[in-house]
Amino acid sequence: MSAPEPFGAEAFDSRAVPDEDRTGRDREAARRERAARRAARGSTLAPPQPPAGRSTPGQVSGRDGRAARPRIGGGGSGGDGPPRRPGGRPPAPAREPLRRRRLGLAVVLALALVIVIWIVAGFWAPFAGQGDEPVRVRIPQGAGTQEIAGILDERGVVASGAVFSARVRLSGRGAELKPGSYTLRSGMGYGAAIAELAEGPARNVTNVTVPEGRARGEIAPVVEAAGLEGSYARASQDSPRLDPADFGAENAESLEGFLFPSTYELRRGASASELVSRQLDAFKREFRRVDLSGARRRNLSAYEVLTIASMVEREAQLDRERPLIASVIYNRIARGEPLGIDATIRFATENWERPLTQSQLAVDSPYNTRENAGLPPGPIGNPGLPSIRAAAKPARSNYLFYVVKPNTCGEHAFSRTAGEFARDSQAYNSERAARGGRSPDDCPE
Repeated sequence: MSAPEPFGAEAFDSRAVPDEDRTGRDREAARRERAARRAARGSTLAPPQPPAGRSTPGQVSGRDGRAARPRIGGGGSGGDGPPRRPGGRPPAPAREPLRRRRLGLAVVLALALVIVIWIVAGFWAPFAGQGDEPVRVRIPQGAGTQEIAGILDERGVVASGAVFSARVRLSGRGAELKPGSYTLRSGMGYGAAIAELAEGPARNVTNVTVPEGRARGEIAPVVEAAGLEGSYARASQDSPRLDPADFGAENAESLEGFLFPSTYELRRGASASELVSRQLDAFKREFRRVDLSGARRRNLSAYEVLTIASMVEREAQLDRERPLIASVIYNRIARGEPLGIDATIRFATENWERPLTQSQLAVDSPYNTRENAGLPPGPIGNPGLPSIRAAAKPARSNYLFYVVKPNTCGEHAFSRTAGEFARDSQAYNSERAARGGRSPDDCPE
């Protein structure tokens, strides 16, 4: 019985076909198989077929029946397989990743531009210019770039002391910055501030330095030597800029205590009254920074705090001892004992330099704290801020006495009993006698 015919036109036995026919049929079968695979892949990529009409594969008919432009990605050979570019090349890669990369690059560049602008604005401060409000600044002799930067930063002249230092180093002008008193402006540009300091202080000004603790009678010769017009004694008697009664002074005879010590820059030809006005303004500005809560608990007025501070300023030479000396004053007042501070007698007798005589020590004056208990009627000078703060907040101690330790740069020996004080006083008097009556409060060589 003969074998049945194979099912299907493409199922054939290659062994029964002559060699020349087998080669042609093999090629035809392979071509059809490739066409089928392309058709299968193309069914997922090709756009929907247009409705029946006169369009050709890869075209869309217009409303007038004419063929429209080929669709994007259309073309190819008779619609078999995926769309191909002219010439048989595969389609170009998608543009979306490229657009995302370009967008990311644009964002990075924008951020970099913002950072550069921020650095330029902070480092060079191109829009700061000459600044705003006037600020008086004093650059000490021998001050280096770091110290100058700190002063300008603290006074608000520049936005950053660190950036100012960097700008000075970058410009190489550190050696050109000059000491002296300047009238600068708040918020100045770094370049403008460097230029001002390199040029030096104005030459049409006069600097008047009022040391801490000095009384009006001691300041007057300094003002006269500076060439200021008018009488400082009269100008410092009273002023509309400050009323001592606002600080608890009942019968103040002058502005003593309110004439804040500092270095003041005045125009040449300025008057003593201008200096007094500047001193009073400085006092009000600085006194606002003092905590008076402790003094108020002791029922002390601001004027009494100034009176204590003026004595502390005369007695103390070391900042660390100011609160201790203030505590001795508080302790003796609490016990009702005379303060025994000779600086008050010097104020009453206007003897600031020479040794006090026995008659002066016994002078009949409310400022004689050897004879009178309690505080003197008012300040004996014009204290600086550290002494005012010490008077407002003294140290806690049981000390009742102090005397200078010989040859210690003004350091004091503090004591609780009269016996301890007598011992310390003997050491002081012996050294004083050996120096011919001069106080042994200087530093050893």
